[in-house]
Amino acid sequence: MTRFIFITGGVVSSLGKGLTTAALGALLQARGYKVRLRKLDPYLNVDPGTMSPFEHGEVFVTDDGAETDLDLGHYERFTGVAAKKTDSISSGKIYSNVLDKERKGDYLGKTIQVIPHVTDEIKKFIEIGEKEVDFMLCEIGGTVGDIEGLPFFEAIRQFSQEKGVGSCIFMHLTLVPYIQTSGELKTKPTQHSVKELRSIGLSPDILVCRAKDRIPNEEKKKLALFCNVKPEAIISAYDLNSIYDAPLAFHRECLDIAVLNAFQLDTEKKLDLSIWKGVSKNINFPEGEVRIAIVGKYTKLGDAYKSIAEALTHGGFANNTKVIAEWIDSEIFEKENTASYLQNFSAILVPGGFGERGAEGKIMAAKFAREKKVPFFGICLGMQMAVVEAARNLAKIKNASSEEFHYPYSKDKKEIVPIIFHLEKWLDQGKIITRKFTDYKGGTMRLGSYDAVLIPRSKVSEIYNAKTISERHRHRFEVDISYKEILEKKGFIFSGLSPDGSLPEIIEIPDHPWFIGVQFHPELKSKPFSPHPLFSDFIKAALKQSRLV
Repeated sequence: MTRFIFITGGVVSSLGKGLTTAALGALLQARGYKVRLRKLDPYLNVDPGTMSPFEHGEVFVTDDGAETDLDLGHYERFTGVAAKKTDSISSGKIYSNVLDKERKGDYLGKTIQVIPHVTDEIKKFIEIGEKEVDFMLCEIGGTVGDIEGLPFFEAIRQFSQEKGVGSCIFMHLTLVPYIQTSGELKTKPTQHSVKELRSIGLSPDILVCRAKDRIPNEEKKKLALFCNVKPEAIISAYDLNSIYDAPLAFHRECLDIAVLNAFQLDTEKKLDLSIWKGVSKNINFPEGEVRIAIVGKYTKLGDAYKSIAEALTHGGFANNTKVIAEWIDSEIFEKENTASYLQNFSAILVPGGFGERGAEGKIMAAKFAREKKVPFFGICLGMQMAVVEAARNLAKIKNASSEEFHYPYSKDKKEIVPIIFHLEKWLDQGKIITRKFTDYKGGTMRLGSYDAVLIPRSKVSEIYNAKTISERHRHRFEVDISYKEILEKKGFIFSGLSPDGSLPEIIEIPDHPWFIGVQFHPELKSKPFSPHPLFSDFIKAALKQSRLV
């Protein structure tokens, strides 16, 4: 029988529901259970694909091409279970599905209402693939009391009633603030949050209480009394040195025991936490450190590059090294000297992004890395800007640029030479996909996993130790393959191509300590217990460089 755990939040957002869900999934796996983790987001966007990173943070992409919330990245990194399209849903998608059915006449003339039609659609989503796992963990985005979330709360209330006793439990994450002036932990916000939850028919079985430090037993007893939750089901979620300490920390707090007790399951079942003990050792006892410059345009919000930051950390684990990543706004280089910012770093990474803002700064960073022989990793737009830099400064194509930016960069206003062009056609599992520049933006990019064929004896073929790889994509612009010969004469190698040879996937410079650009997003597949090979080798190169800096 599949058991469902619904994770809700209260008081304020960004307390760590996604991390808590992921850590709990890892603990249940450590006891031999099969898990799947899902995110239900109340916002009205169909998906986060068209949302600015400043609005929503990173967009995480699945193998099957879904653009999802960044919490699915946590789910994958902690459990190793590859997320699917069926693991992420929003209010926008739910309402879209309901309205599509109404237009088709599927409701046979009925008046369409939130209850039962919207809530039924949510319940159908929750139970997809339920027979494949032992536990289904469903995180509800936002906080209790949000008007957008009410259909989701009502749906999970109905769902638990329909599934019956012993099938579902509710876990509520709240804030227990510390008031400095009075020297007290305040439980009242949690009490009010639980009261709000109970007013819509949901009673938490487990309370996870976010605080700076462990919550004392007296406060736990108080919360248990006023929130009608067993004292042993009050769990502290306190500050940690690393998010990867969370599984061990939650186990010490007996979160997994509380869940098993709520389902009346055997708590003595074998538990293997060796993977997480190994990860914790890597975190807390590194033998060295390197400084990496991340030159991007969304540097004011760390969540915009969440997977890249984590993948760099994983690369450090592979080399028993602490990675100090420093974020540099690429626009700075358009006004100030590049070298003054980058000369003391062991490596440079230029991540993906959209639009022309900050693009020239990324080009300057690529030029600095190429000329100064500093390890360079360009991802998606980062790769494209490295190619534009080479076209301008090595191949002497003065006005080389990207169609994405719409206007020439040259001072004399000549037409640009589009080294990077809008992707109009590609092959997806034997089917030709076509796109126009004027198409709707949502869901129209090249999304999900695609194969790439690696050139023998190239650096990337050695790193991957493979001839063909599969990586996740999210882009609508591409390096023009017709410039391959010109750039290869100037020292570049197109070391990875799509199986039909039409789309450049990887570029590298053989005569350089480490200069690689990839069109895909390798960071999306990296995990603390299985670092991505490109990030592992990149940090290895940075370590060598650090001895020269």
